[in-house]
Amino acid sequence: MTRFLVTGASGLLGLNFALQAAERHDVAAVVYRHRLNQVPFDVFSYDLSHPGQAGAMLEQTRPDVIVHCAALANLDECESNPALARRLNTDLPAELAQEARRRGIYMLHFSTDAVFDGQKGDYREEDPALPVNLYGETKLAGEQAVRTENPDALILRVNFYGWSLFGKRSLAEWFFYNLQAGRQMKGFVDVLFCPLQVNDMIDILLGLVERRLSGLYHVFSPESLSKYQFGVNIARQFGFDEGLIQPTSWNEGNLQAVRASNLTLSSQRMAEILGHPLPGQAGGMQRFYQLYQQGYPQRVLAMATGA
Repeated sequence: MTRFLVTGASGLLGLNFALQAAERHDVAAVVYRHRLNQVPFDVFSYDLSHPGQAGAMLEQTRPDVIVHCAALANLDECESNPALARRLNTDLPAELAQEARRRGIYMLHFSTDAVFDGQKGDYREEDPALPVNLYGETKLAGEQAVRTENPDALILRVNFYGWSLFGKRSLAEWFFYNLQAGRQMKGFVDVLFCPLQVNDMIDILLGLVERRLSGLYHVFSPESLSKYQFGVNIARQFGFDEGLIQPTSWNEGNLQAVRASNLTLSSQRMAEILGHPLPGQAGGMQRFYQLYQQGYPQRVLAMATGA
């Protein structure tokens, strides 16, 4: 049995990873602002925005594997608070990578499709990265720091959606809850991406950890779509009114951070390692729907203290 340490365990990826890993492994989960209760793993509290916490956290939890999910992922918040963005997205991964190498701990670190400028699409791992916003800049610096400090680490560029602790952490939830309430909203027709359903992605990640794969890889759906079409797909899957979604451009969305237009990334290298293609959009949306039917969002919400 492997002992996992999952940082950012109240976030979308961190919580879902901890829950799935806990089915077969020993899990220590680290949170800060949002506490968790009635969860099948150990929970620890650390403020990772302060330097020097990484060593103390590892000393207390003593993991075999670090799954580093903690980050400042809100693009506009990164623009408003660049110091915090650099601390969480660049400096913290570097500290963890250094400590992991020193202690012989395998590390899994997450980066993003936002390291690219979106000018051409179908980006491969070897393509030059050129981010257009501070989030992308700090995440690119973070993945570079991890590679320097810990060459044995596995770095994955990802984009995902799913059910989260408070229902506010993924684009899918934003569309779902607005559609459910009958509210009109905008969907960007000029932003392309290739997201994975988070639980499908975690199935893949757990297998990669068993292999102790190292290096930089893309983990995305082989099928891309616009943010607008993604919302339409949710409306159709759940039987909502897709007419509530107004097709629009991202620069009409009153956003602070610049958005890259074509963030389609190739996962061919990962597909070759797995021996099969990564999940498509229809299958991911079906799993998102099935989890809803099974009451998964409500069970996750109940894990928040006071819920």
